Amino acid sequence: MEPGSIDNLSILYQSSDFIVVNKHWDVRIDSKMWYEKLTLQSQLKYRFPELADPDTYYGFRFCHQLDFSTSGALCVALNKAAAGSAYKCFKERLVTKAYLALVRGHVSESRMTIHYAIGKNTTEGMTHMMCIEGTEGCENPKPSQSELIVLERGSYSGDPVTKVLLQPLTGRTHQLRVHCSAAGHPIVGDFTYSLKKDSSPYRMMLHAYYLRIPTSKELIEVSAPDPFLTSLDSNWVPHQVVHRLEEMIQELKDKTVWAEDEARKQETLLHSGGAEMPRKAMSLETEERAKREQWLMEWALE
Repeated sequence: MEPGSIDNLSILYQSSDFIVVNKHWDVRIDSKMWYEKLTLQSQLKYRFPELADPDTYYGFRFCHQLDFSTSGALCVALNKAAAGSAYKCFKERLVTKAYLALVRGHVSESRMTIHYAIGKNTTEGMTHMMCIEGTEGCENPKPSQSELIVLERGSYSGDPVTKVLLQPLTGRTHQLRVHCSAAGHPIVGDFTYSLKKDSSPYRMMLHAYYLRIPTSKELIEVSAPDPFLTSLDSNWVPHQVVHRLEEMIQELKDKTVWAEDEARKQETLLHSGGAEMPRKAMSLETEERAKREQWLMEWALE
């Protein structure tokens, strides 16, 4: 619950090519504003001055983004080649992400899929926000999908809340925040998507917990410590356990690895014996491969 500072950067993983940090809540990744002194960029330069790349504007290559208000695992590439290998994983939808959140109310289903298409809000005074298809001023909505798994039901400062695991199966701006709000369970402390009503908590309760990037250089797989524990914030009191976090993450890992292995086996089979296979068999193999790749895409997160 301590505010971020220039010297309290938490490192989850480090190699010669990558660093994964546990980004603090309410810290921007970078900023061009002279008055914003504390950013992830400035923390990295303070901690690793020798690793800053003078050929980049920010000194470090950020492989993906996290909102200002969101904490958790964020990957930084230390050279151009490493950045390229990570970018390829994101482009091919091979990156797996899972977030923890506290949301308002008790989610009745133990698991749910949220399908609202998300677009840009063009309403005056709300252009910094995203919106769901069908709402006033929502421009160019695109298909979006998130998976929600209930971990615990409980209370925060006496109000009913639910601790959930969220998996964004598409990569729209503010996707998880918009989807939770649209489903009737806005994220605790989300000032923006509660229409400026939820201002009491010290932070927005969204945390990038799990990150897996299978680059050609190395497998990056990290978990950023769960901040939503009663021992860390006594306002949060769980009453009922529905799913255990470790078991849900293991389930996600198993399915992701299995799908990757199946796709790899299929690719090898097609390259080694495809030319000699009868046309009908080849067609079936191609169809099966397409099914497996589609299955993998459903579990691979942008």
